Amino acid sequence: MKTKKNKTLTLVNLGGPRSLSEIEVFLSDLFLDPYVFDLPLPEILRQSLARFIAKKRAPKVAKKYESMGFGGASPLVQETEKQAQALQSTLNTNSEINWTVEIAMACGFPNIREERFKKPSSNEIYLPLYPQFSRSTVLSTYNILYKKFGECPIGSGGIVPHFGNDPDYWKLYADFIIEYFSGNLDPKQFLHYDVYPKSKDWKGMNLVFSAHGIPMRLVKKGDTYIEEVNRNVNGIINHLRKKGFIGGFHISFQSKVGPAKWTEPNTIQVLQNLAKQKQDIAVIPISFVSDHLETLEEIGEEFREISMENGANSFYRIPAFGIYPKFIEYLAKIVLKADHNVTSCICSELGGNKLGKCRFENRSDT
Repeated sequence: MKTKKNKTLTLVNLGGPRSLSEIEVFLSDLFLDPYVFDLPLPEILRQSLARFIAKKRAPKVAKKYESMGFGGASPLVQETEKQAQALQSTLNTNSEINWTVEIAMACGFPNIREERFKKPSSNEIYLPLYPQFSRSTVLSTYNILYKKFGECPIGSGGIVPHFGNDPDYWKLYADFIIEYFSGNLDPKQFLHYDVYPKSKDWKGMNLVFSAHGIPMRLVKKGDTYIEEVNRNVNGIINHLRKKGFIGGFHISFQSKVGPAKWTEPNTIQVLQNLAKQKQDIAVIPISFVSDHLETLEEIGEEFREISMENGANSFYRIPAFGIYPKFIEYLAKIVLKADHNVTSCICSELGGNKLGKCRFENRSDT
């Protein structure tokens, strides 16, 4: 009998505190990352400021986490673990390989910098759970691996590329939205599930695709994030139009931090304008695949309150994918074909940056 080949897949997410005691650690990891907290300062000053901000923000952030009902923790790590378990089962069912699926976080724990997370290769595969490329997410993950192993991980055969540009993903997302509005999703698979009344016609609604914002200085450095969000949303809308959707759609950005100029329009401004027109509104977390603080608290509570106070006729929060079976199947598909997907230095092409020693030396450093 032929022995099955063993492979390990690591799902990489941004992370979140698993308890109140981890909040400052999580924030420190977040702000110490030069691709997240990107300021035109000498590195020693940038790091000192990052630690100061993390310590100062921790008590305020703790109150938000406490309000979600998870004992002061973020559900992100637990939700990513659920995705890992579902994906491991699907991969082992649909391939002749013995898969082990783990999770690692860029900030907090379990931390991707830990020794147990090995060098990317055809047997040690990493899947960052960010649909769109950004310096602050995908490139940040690549940089952590680069610093850890001394070479850019792209081209190693161990990286599953981001998937927001994939037309199959657009169709998947459109189908997910329709299943939500049709009442066909399993509420038990989602946190704080927002039940939609089947009697209401969703086809004339205003869909607000809310992405996590980034500072405009990242865009000026070559980050293609805005372009990818727009392409992603337009692909989804094209599929929805084929299914009869005639409503409006809007792209906006949330979670701004600090005084610097960030991507616009801000989601709050878009919701206020629509609410004052007495519109039916559904917010879609286009840059998130797992529910957490930004989807449950910011969208589900803060944005809902703002919308209803300003006169919205109705407000719905469409959940992140979580363990939606068709999403898990989609992830399995892109993992199984990942070895052949990367053929160039996408760090420089999409983020305006080359990390260093790269397998695609013919690419110029921008």
